[in-house]
Amino acid sequence: MSLDYGIQLPVQSQSTIYAEPWEADAGPADLVAVARAADRAGFAYVAACDHVAIPHRLADAMSTVWYDPVATLAHLAAVTGRVRLLAHVAVVGLRHPLLTAKQYATLDHLSGGRLILGVGAGHVREEFEALGVDFERRGAVLDETLDALRAALGPDEFPSHHGKAFDFEGLGQRPRPAQERVPLWVGGSSPAAVRRAALKGDGWLPQGDPRDRLPAQIETLRRLRGDGAPPLTVGAITEPLYVGAPGWDVGRRTLTGPPEVLAESLRAYGAMGVDQIQVRFRCRSRSELTDQIALFGAEVGPLLDIS
Repeated sequence: MSLDYGIQLPVQSQSTIYAEPWEADAGPADLVAVARAADRAGFAYVAACDHVAIPHRLADAMSTVWYDPVATLAHLAAVTGRVRLLAHVAVVGLRHPLLTAKQYATLDHLSGGRLILGVGAGHVREEFEALGVDFERRGAVLDETLDALRAALGPDEFPSHHGKAFDFEGLGQRPRPAQERVPLWVGGSSPAAVRRAALKGDGWLPQGDPRDRLPAQIETLRRLRGDGAPPLTVGAITEPLYVGAPGWDVGRRTLTGPPEVLAESLRAYGAMGVDQIQVRFRCRSRSELTDQIALFGAEVGPLLDIS
């Protein structure tokens, strides 16, 4: 068994926490080139984020560059062949679940069943207020939204759900998803998010937990999940990477070195119980990024056997 590996796409979100300077002037052609490179290199998924609007108080740190994930992933579905398409994460509580289901079912249908729907509670109060959604109740609403999405993304043309926040039946939606069961991965590292992932998700997307925190989180997931439940896909976000010896300052936290050294370090995630890692490469240009993706897929990925 090998660790799967995927990548959060550049350009489509440009928070100062992780965006590289070259992304400021990048656009659709760069997104396509990176997605195609990941597709060729055997990456499990490419991912896009979700924010509707960023308030002034957060704009300097977060920027206001946040491509819509449905439009972005649909565009990339048409120019790739096998890589899966992950919303990491969709703030589904901002929208009625029937609207979310319509968008993502269509994406799954058009892509031939490549969708993974990652969901999160959200953290920008002003987004919720502008859209008329109760920010304080977002956790409870997300819990119910997951149940509603299970129905609305299932096989039934006329799904039904009866809850406190949402109530629907007798309303048909086609096309249906290509997959029999669209994977729902729950994002977040708070106790509530971990519980939500364990009880309602098909996977867990931590919010940047460092390595030393992951074993306890994974143990909690397993305890809450219980025996006999379907397997949960456990994720992790790695440290920044650079395959080879960089000729520039990539930062002290960046893992660098030959493929064998990187693979040895990354296999430690598998030993903790992680199933898939999300990687990020330090880079000064699109071409350097696509080169790093190709090197990782060819020389590091084959060494990630954790069986």
